Amino acid sequence: MTDFFDRASELETEFREQALARHFQQLQQSGYSHCEDCGDPIPQPRRAALPSCTRCVICQQLAER
Repeated sequence: MTDFFDRASELETEFREQALARHFQQLQQSGYSHCEDCGDPIPQPRRAALPSCTRCVICQQLAER
């Protein structure tokens, strides 16, 4: 009976890791839609130019100081 639960746990872990990998791959391809610092939307031209950006221009400038 323990083998059944061990296998179920392994499958759950595998599915979760695959789902997280897909999620992060989508984020890398499309970037974030809102700034991680201020929460304002990141303009589409910025996301197109820098798909992995996580901050709006103003917050990025402040972070680089």
